[in-house]
Amino acid sequence: MAKIFYQPTRMCISCRVREVQNNLLRVQYIDGLLENFSGKGRSFYICKDCLTQEKKLSKALMRQCKSGEKDKLMNRLKEIITDDRKS
Repeated sequence: MAKIFYQPTRMCISCRVREVQNNLLRVQYIDGLLENFSGKGRSFYICKDCLTQEKKLSKALMRQCKSGEKDKLMNRLKEIITDDRKS
């Protein structure tokens, strides 16, 4: 009998589409800073399609982080994305 592997699905905070967890970017907001997920605490997911839609994504980030600093959040997210692509 073949083994069936379960792949967890998560929801993007911007478009609310469910994707396999491996296809999403996982970040967290701790002490006023947006960071890659460190393994502890609450986090949220962003799909690759939404990473290109800046206006929609910035609104979702401000809602998720409960912050009004749109430019700061978007700049930090861009840094996380470029660092993630390098590794």
